[in-house]
Amino acid sequence: MNQRPSSGAPQDLHQPGISKLVRGAALLVVAAAAVVPAGAQNDTLAARAMRLHRDAIVVDTHIDTTERLNPGWRFEERHLAPASGAAGASSVDLPRMREGGLDAAFFSVWIPGTITGPKAVSLAKEEFDKIKVLVSGHPKDLTLCTTADEVRAAHRADKVAVLIGVEGGHMINNDLEVLREYRGMGASYLTLTHVSDKTFWDVLEVSQAPVIASHSSCRALCGHPRNMTDDMIKALAAKGGVIQINFMDGFIDDGLFRAEEALAAKYPGAENENRRWKEARAAFAQMTPPNTVSWERILDHIDHAVKLVGADHVGLGSDFDGATMPRGMEDCSQLPKITQGLLARGYKESAIRQILGENTLRVLDQADRIAHKITTH
Repeated sequence: MNQRPSSGAPQDLHQPGISKLVRGAALLVVAAAAVVPAGAQNDTLAARAMRLHRDAIVVDTHIDTTERLNPGWRFEERHLAPASGAAGASSVDLPRMREGGLDAAFFSVWIPGTITGPKAVSLAKEEFDKIKVLVSGHPKDLTLCTTADEVRAAHRADKVAVLIGVEGGHMINNDLEVLREYRGMGASYLTLTHVSDKTFWDVLEVSQAPVIASHSSCRALCGHPRNMTDDMIKALAAKGGVIQINFMDGFIDDGLFRAEEALAAKYPGAENENRRWKEARAAFAQMTPPNTVSWERILDHIDHAVKLVGADHVGLGSDFDGATMPRGMEDCSQLPKITQGLLARGYKESAIRQILGENTLRVLDQADRIAHKITTH
């Protein structure tokens, strides 16, 4: 399913308890800063952001790169970003993960929701196998993880932690034994299928562990039904959960979402018919020129969620390789921009670390502890 910036605001240097001497020194510092060229200030912020980003554990709870893990596609080579328009372009590969400081990523196991029963289980296992082959083929750079401790160990060893998220409960064939089998194969989360608002509330009611919204943004800023209402975000946080902000342009910009709605109404079912789908996409290109949504809208959604529930309950679930990214966040090499953007908006470094990954690791820990308690009593 899919803190407060004010807490990171600069402290007032003119409080009554500060001596005249300290106050005067503070004013000198401010005056000196005023004559520093803007470019130098930006360089300082960028350097600070990069140090923080490299030191933090950056976790992305949803990438769709698994679908690309086929013979001939080389994960160890740098590929072009989707914005290039080149065939075979992608958002995630090992060089760009390293460049963007992406330390841990949940590779999605996904098949269409129209496929159910034993066939769904069989196809899902094939996706698991793709991920395992990827990891085994890059032992110096990748390691399969299922726990927060393993992710932290991978970070210390300068390896990228590969985790697995199963995107859709239709893949367990109504059998919890299949879910247990998936866990044994490395799965760390399972999303539900065709989740409605009511389903969200049902999950919170029955779950003993904190819940994550693996890649959803804020409905108050963009009306997409995949996004979460303010009440949902508050309820999720009250149970210790995390909303993982989705980067998809149509999930973070309401104008683009409304244009997509209009397109769907004009061309119902076009995605199932190649000719009409091409017509629909051409019409959409006329309605919404490409690259109209800036990556900074991601920060707006982070801000909104943080103001509601604090920095303890917000994370990142990009949807890289499964969605159209906003301008400036076409691939995972661009992730340091988020750290720099949050610093520029006044966030404390501790809050940024939480958003980048610590919140997700906390939920993993809590879920494991609760699972152990349930299975041993």
